[in-house]
Amino acid sequence: MAMLAPTPDPLLRLEGVTKDYGTRVVTHVLRGIDLVVAPGEFLALTGASGSGKSTLLNLIGLLDRPTAGLIVFGGADVSRLDEAETTALRGRAIGFVFQFHYLLPAFTAAENVMLPLLADRGRRDGEMARRAAALLVDVGLAERASFRATDLSGGEQQRVALARALMMRPSLVLADEPTGNLDSESGAQVFRLLREFNARYGTAFVVVTHDDRLAEQCDRIVHLVDGRVDRTVRRP
Repeated sequence: MAMLAPTPDPLLRLEGVTKDYGTRVVTHVLRGIDLVVAPGEFLALTGASGSGKSTLLNLIGLLDRPTAGLIVFGGADVSRLDEAETTALRGRAIGFVFQFHYLLPAFTAAENVMLPLLADRGRRDGEMARRAAALLVDVGLAERASFRATDLSGGEQQRVALARALMMRPSLVLADEPTGNLDSESGAQVFRLLREFNARYGTAFVVVTHDDRLAEQCDRIVHLVDGRVDRTVRRP
């Protein structure tokens, strides 16, 4: 009898995760979320405004803690980590791409890309500059390395933000409406880069999107309704 290949351990596992806000008047935002993200998976998170997508992304990104439930990232029970340990894990293992790029306007494209590693090491070095330069090549902006963020187009700024998210070589990138502020051509280009990096480096992506066309290009779609997982669809 043929042996089955072992199933890889999940990169991320959520069990019964809830999130409430308020004390006298409690707002239930997430209501018992169970979710597993595999290494290298490309997942779309969809749902109407107010369904809990951004709150869930904040919990996955270790920017907030759940009211109840279990979050295990890379084998570590996040609830057992103190703030310093959580910050270190987030900075080294998770990259972020937001709808608004949040580049530092006075910094060059290369300097913006270097920021995560600079924050981690506390000093600039040659490896940092080389890694940033290579990432700018990957996103097609080698000739823009010395341009300040304010001198770049919206699509170029978002590509710099993507390069910045990959600077620490994270195992997971969280993208919150990464094409929401871009025209259709620039948005398609950014999304192609997300998929390219996913395939090339095996980086897992969780992408919040309202664009059904983009969601259909993901490995799996997780749809939220009123703080619960309503359905999960695996793409062929």
